[in-house]
Amino acid sequence: MMEPILLDQQLCFSIYQTHKVFNHFYSKALEPFHLTYSQYIVMLVLWEQGQLSVKELGLCVGLDSGTLTPLLKRLEREGWIIRKRSKMDERRLEVILTDKAKAQRTEVYEHVGSCIDQIGLEFEQYQKIKAEVEELQEHLKAATAATKKE
Repeated sequence: MMEPILLDQQLCFSIYQTHKVFNHFYSKALEPFHLTYSQYIVMLVLWEQGQLSVKELGLCVGLDSGTLTPLLKRLEREGWIIRKRSKMDERRLEVILTDKAKAQRTEVYEHVGSCIDQIGLEFEQYQKIKAEVEELQEHLKAATAATKKE
């Protein structure tokens, strides 16, 4: 019989705890901009890719429309984005950056970037951890896909 893996030895629990700490870290870093971590992720995608449909944005950030819609409504209320129906296809809801969002992009990047320095990792170490987490993610996706086929 296989011995159970105790909670403090579980990789998933370490990642879960790290995720919680990251969220807290980012909530403090983003506080001056009145952005949550999830809103920040959405803003990063929009700053990088420009105008997207809600569906495209959801695919980029891994959120379904039920989670994404309230988040977008808050961003719109705060003046970061505008949601507008496409003239080409009324079913398509476009998400567009406001002038405020465009103007504050650099300030947000610089502020959050300087916070990353506080973590105390060398660039190479940061890149290595990121690559390992991405590799783990791919293994998990493959295992999940294999389980669905059974």
